Amino acid sequence: MENTVYPGRKRMRGDRHDSFRIRKDDPFFSVVPHLMRNRTGSMVFFEEKIEITHLEQFVRRMRRETGMTDLSTLHVVMAAAVRLIALHPGLNRYVSGRKLYARNHIALSIAVKNTMSETGQDTTLKTLFSPTDSLEDIWKKLHDGIAAVKNSAQNNGAYRTAGILRRLPVCLLRFVVFVLWHMDEAGLMPEAIHRVSPFHTSAFVVDIGSTGIGSVYHHLYDFGTCPIFISVGKKETTFRMSRHGIARPVKTINFRFVVDERICDGYYYARAMRHFRRILKNPDVLLTSLPSAVPDPWL
Repeated sequence: MENTVYPGRKRMRGDRHDSFRIRKDDPFFSVVPHLMRNRTGSMVFFEEKIEITHLEQFVRRMRRETGMTDLSTLHVVMAAAVRLIALHPGLNRYVSGRKLYARNHIALSIAVKNTMSETGQDTTLKTLFSPTDSLEDIWKKLHDGIAAVKNSAQNNGAYRTAGILRRLPVCLLRFVVFVLWHMDEAGLMPEAIHRVSPFHTSAFVVDIGSTGIGSVYHHLYDFGTCPIFISVGKKETTFRMSRHGIARPVKTINFRFVVDERICDGYYYARAMRHFRRILKNPDVLLTSLPSAVPDPWL
């Protein structure tokens, strides 16, 4: 994978093609992966209801004033996630083979349905981003990627790979998955598979609100390296009390997060989520590019 987070940093023994081995971590975080051996056994759940009054106004303004004519709330949420990971590098770590790694790129995976119907084809889209990307950069990458998937899901790398695997006899499929699983833990996963795998990503985002229901808690996957799952719920009207004691209606979205507690502590997550809320309340900050990513202090 192209090293966009730590350009110029040389790989050392023990590093992987997609990440650098963390060697200066808190001793506690070196031991924890041996106590909690898989991702599903290390999940922490929390939710955040965020007011989107300014966000909706921002989206409408961008549609009028820029070329992003189909900009949506989801585009801004994805851009906020990229910016958050660039500024809080602890979120871009993962555990594999009971070792802690810092990813050298930012990738987000999303679920895509080519038509909103029960017979619509489901697939996933994994997109690579630069930590310096602005909202327009992120919108263009997502716009092009989603359009390509909706036009022909069969041309999606993850879909093609799954199609090849499904042709194998069950006993052979189990063996192939077993080998890939252990190759991944050893850092020997072929880069071609890594590039198309939606499970090897900084975070997985699902826009469950587009189906008309509220956000859900979605489990993490033991296969792969994804430590964060973000579920975006439907837009809702709730009532907030003003300082004068008057109830006023506000538009909100309820976000639900499932995270791997082995990559950073609760305080780090809390600070990052407060920052996520601030970005969505003031999305204009996403219009300018970030000079560079914040380096992981444990590298």
